Amino acid sequence: MVPGAAAPASAVDAQSAPAALDVPAAAALDAADAERVASTLQALATPSRLRILSRLRQGPCTPKELAADVRMEQSSCSHQLRLLRNLGLVARERQGRSVVYALYDDHVSALLDQAVYHVAHLRVGD
Repeated sequence: MVPGAAAPASAVDAQSAPAALDVPAAAALDAADAERVASTLQALATPSRLRILSRLRQGPCTPKELAADVRMEQSSCSHQLRLLRNLGLVARERQGRSVVYALYDDHVSALLDQAVYHVAHLRVGD
C-alpha cells in the first residue's frame, strides 16, 4: 500500500454530516494561502479529476486500471494524475515495473466527503 494512502471511505449519508475535521477555527487567509487553496479547489472543479479521486478512495491502483475504471484514455488519466500529484492530492509508489497511485492521505478523503455532503445538503433544501 502507498504510504499515507487513505483508507476507503463509506458513502456519505445526506442526513448526517461527516465527522468534523480536527482543525482549529480558521483565521482569515493571507494571499499566499488563498492562492494555494484556490489551486486545490480548481483541481477539484473538473469532473474527471473528481472521478479519479473517488476511485482512489476505494484503494490504490495503477494508471491503466484507473483509466479503465473511470473510462478515460490512459494518456488523459496520466495527465490528470500528474496534476493531482503536483497539488499533493495523490501519491505514487513504484512497485517493480509498475507505478501505483493512491490518495495522498485521509485529508483528501475528508475533503471529498465534505464536497459530497454539501451537494447532498443542497439537494435536501430544494
